[in-house]
Amino acid sequence: MGLISGVLGFLFGGGRNVVRETAEVFRENADAGAQRRMVAQTQAMTQFGAEFQRPPKGMFDRFMDGLNRLPRPALALGTLGLFAAAMIDPIWFSARMQGIALVPEPLWWLLGVIVSFYFGARHQAKSQDLQREISAVMARTPTVLANLDALGNMRSDRPGVADTGSDARLAQESLLADANPALEDWRRERG
Repeated sequence: MGLISGVLGFLFGGGRNVVRETAEVFRENADAGAQRRMVAQTQAMTQFGAEFQRPPKGMFDRFMDGLNRLPRPALALGTLGLFAAAMIDPIWFSARMQGIALVPEPLWWLLGVIVSFYFGARHQAKSQDLQREISAVMARTPTVLANLDALGNMRSDRPGVADTGSDARLAQESLLADANPALEDWRRERG
C-alpha cells in the first residue's frame, strides 16, 4: 500500500499532475487553446470594428445622404406613374413615347452608365455599412453569451436549483408545510 501511495503521490501530489503535464507536451490543452482563440478573435474583431469607425456626420453630409435616397423611389414611382398615365390617357402617353423614340442611342448608353455607376456606388457604400454593423455585433457576442449563461443559471427548472446544500436549517424549513388559506377553507367546509 505504501508503494502505491508513493507512486500516486509522486504523480499527483504537491498540487501537480505529472500525467497531464506530460500529455500537454504532445497535445494542446483544449481549455487553454479555446481561451487563447477567444482572446485572439475578440482582439481581431475589436481592431476590425475600429477600422470602420466614422466621425459623426455634419449637416451637409446628412443633406447629401437624403438627396442620394431620392433617385430609387423617384424611378420606381415614375415607372408606376407611366403605367397609370398609359391607362388614363393613352394618346397623351403615346405622344410622350414618340418623343423618347427620338433620343439617340449614344444618349441611352450614357444614361445606362450613369445609372449603373450611381447604383453601384450606393451598393458599395451600403455593403461597407453592413460589414461595419456585423463587426459591431460580433464584438458584442461574448457579452451576449455570458448574459445568456447567467440567465440560464437563474432558471427554476434546471436540476439541483432547489438544493439546500449543507444548510441544515434551510433543509428543515423546506420540509415544513406552508399555510394555505384556500386549502384550510376547503377542509373546514368538508369536515
